[in-house]
Amino acid sequence: MNPTDKDALKEFFQHDEFARQNGIEIAEISEGYARTQVRIEPRHLNAGGYVQGGVLFTLADLAFAAATNSHGTLTVTSTANITFVHGACSGIITAQARELVNNRHLPFCEVRIIDSESNLIAIFTASGYRKEGIKSY
Repeated sequence: MNPTDKDALKEFFQHDEFARQNGIEIAEISEGYARTQVRIEPRHLNAGGYVQGGVLFTLADLAFAAATNSHGTLTVTSTANITFVHGACSGIITAQARELVNNRHLPFCEVRIIDSESNLIAIFTASGYRKEGIKSY
C-alpha cells in the first residue's frame, strides 16, 4: 500500500463521526493491518470507573474497518464478537487489527486491544462483506 493510498484511506475514515467524536483515531495502516488508539478520558468510563465496553468495541471496529478497507473495496462489518478479559481505566488504549482471511467477499479479522502496559484488554473478531464495485478510497 503506497503512502498516497494510506493518506486517502485515513481521510475516508475522518467521516466516521462516531469514532472521531469519541477521540478514536487511526495511528497506523497498511494492507490488511491497522492500529487505532484512544486516550482515555472521564467520558469513556462506565459507572464502575472502567472503560465502557462500547468504547472498546468502537476502537476495535474502526481498526477492523481500516484493515479490511485497505484493499480499496468498501467493506462493512457483517458479524463481530468481543471478549473482555481485563479492565482498563486510564492511559492510551490501542487496537491492532490483522486480516487473517482476505477473501474476495468475506474477509475475517482479529483485533487485539491492549493498554499502555501491553495488558490484553479484549479480543475482537469480525467478518466483513466487500461491496464489489464500490471504492473505499
